Amino acid sequence: MAAKAVIDARLVILKQIGASPGIRYRELLRSTGLGNGVLEHHLKILENTHRVKVDRSGHKRTGFYSTDILDNESNILAAIRNNVSRQIVIFIIEHDLCTFNVILEHTEKAPSTLSWHLKRLSKASIISVLYGREYLLYQVVNSNFVEAILYKYRGSLENRL
Repeated sequence: MAAKAVIDARLVILKQIGASPGIRYRELLRSTGLGNGVLEHHLKILENTHRVKVDRSGHKRTGFYSTDILDNESNILAAIRNNVSRQIVIFIIEHDLCTFNVILEHTEKAPSTLSWHLKRLSKASIISVLYGREYLLYQVVNSNFVEAILYKYRGSLENRL
């Protein structure tokens, strides 16, 4: 591969990762138009030269980030890239303390689906579960910080809708 083509491919990858922090491999493959082997090769080089950060903490899901994103930002972005999870977080921020049933009514998802998302968000320390007398209450742990992340990366998150 010619040197210019290598540089162009890496610039395309870096630009796409910068525009969509936490982008997944398949999404990156589609958006760059590169071949599977070509993309994998360049991503390995970019990771080894510390030009991109790779988050492999998800269950078989890998997110790619530019190196200027802080770890606590990438943790939140990884959890809210999913539309349903993001919708839940925004709803809880807007209503502060919410019960399962209130969130369920808002999301119009199956109870098992909502439960899965809430457990995932709780495990990521984005929401906390408060145990009341009769109900569990859900609250965003650091709502100001999460709101700032939602605002800062709204363009890349909205493009996923």
